[in-house]
Order: sequence, then structure tokens, then C-alpha cells
Amino acid sequence: MKIEPVPEQKTTIQVIERMMALLDALAKYPDPVSLKELSKVSGLHPSTAHRILNDMVITRFVDRIEPGTYRLGMRLLELGNVVKSRLSVREAALDFMRTLHKKTQQTINLSVRQGDEIVYIDRAFSERSGMQVVRAIGGRGPLHLTSTGKLFLSVDDPKAIRAYATRTGLAGHNKNSITDLAKLERELSLVRARGYARDNEELELGVRCMAAGIRDDSGKLVAGLSISAPADRLQDEWLEDLVNTANQISATLGYTHQE
Repeated sequence: MKIEPVPEQKTTIQVIERMMALLDALAKYPDPVSLKELSKVSGLHPSTAHRILNDMVITRFVDRIEPGTYRLGMRLLELGNVVKSRLSVREAALDFMRTLHKKTQQTINLSVRQGDEIVYIDRAFSERSGMQVVRAIGGRGPLHLTSTGKLFLSVDDPKAIRAYATRTGLAGHNKNSITDLAKLERELSLVRARGYARDNEELELGVRCMAAGIRDDSGKLVAGLSISAPADRLQDEWLEDLVNTANQISATLGYTHQE
């Protein structure tokens, strides 16, 4: 595989620039590389290269094969697979999202989980929809206040849910926000039973959402597909279309539903 050169652009932190120089140097070789060779290719003094490589070995960005030889580490593969899965979800979802938007004329969001938040990675919307408060691509929202976030919490075990509540304090945004653990647990039970989740003006007053899950070929929940609309416009009749669309995207990713 051809490794594309990184654009020549200086970072503001020297150690990161040096770390990237070493990663780029390692990427040039299919086999483990000596410290001497890495120092030469990266332009770093051997002692500097050695110190930075040691730190990257600890964080698993680099593997030390034997004293003095290195190769790219498994952590890079893990992170690459995360990026790949998100990109493939977006690619699989886009046409389906456009079709659902055309039918509902409301904003359709594609979101993934990142820690204690969801991140909006794509959306289909119209300027005529009147929705000015929908999170932009790259925007974030708490798990317990968003329909997609509730989907992800619903697949966590009880211990993990309690840990989330402790970490976040279940902070609310308005009077409709769920800020009580017992109430959240009841809500998540409903999500599991129904197979979809709702946000009843819990994140933004005047905005309601409903979401269905997207799973990959292993059955893992990888994203949520949601419809956001002004509170008085969201229609329950869209639920069937939403769930069917999420299922179609899951099927495209290789998911086979089993009873």
C-alpha cells in the first residue's frame, strides 16, 4: 500500500512533530526498523528518537520487536478500524437518509457514540424545515438527553449505566431533561422493549427526536439514525419508516437480524 506523504505543515508542539516524523519513517518499511535507520530517515538525533519511541511503545503506537528495532503498533490499527467503521456507516447511510428526509421533510441525523456523548457525523436536511437548533455535523450531545444516546446506553449493562450517571451527574439542559437515575433506567427499559428511543424536548426545548439503531455485521450497535423536528411536527407515523431505514442500513453493513 502506498503511503501518502503528510503535507508539510508545522505543528505548534515540537514533540508531536517529531513523533509524526518517526511514524512516517516507520510507515516506509514493511519490516522492523533499527533505531539508527529511523534516526537517519526522520532527521532526529538517536537519543531524541529513542526517548520518543519509548513513549510510543508504552502507548502501543509503536511495537519494540527486539532491543533497537521498531515497527508500527497495533493501536494504530485499532484506531484505523474505528475511523473505517464510521466512514463505512456514513457511506452506507447517505442515500437512505436522503430518501427518509424526502418523505418526512425533517432533519435526519446520523450519530455515533464517543465516550459519554454522541457525535453527529452526517445529516440530511432542508433550509425550509425551520429547524435552526439541530446540532451541526461534528456537534455533540449527552447520551441521556438524546434519542441516539439512549440507544447506546440501553445496550450497556446496569453497572456501566450507573457509572455513567456518576461521571456525568446526569446534568440537565431544561425542565424536561432526565436527571434522575431511576427515571433514566425506566426510560432505557422502554427503549429495549420498543426497539427505538425518543427525546421529548430533553436537549432542546421545542425540539423532539426519535432514533433507531444501526448495527454492523457482528451485531454491534455502531450508530443511531434519528429524525429531529419541531415538537408539534414530529409524527409517530414516521417511526415505521425510521426503523425500516435503520434496518436497511444495517443490512447494507452485513447485519442479519436473528430472532
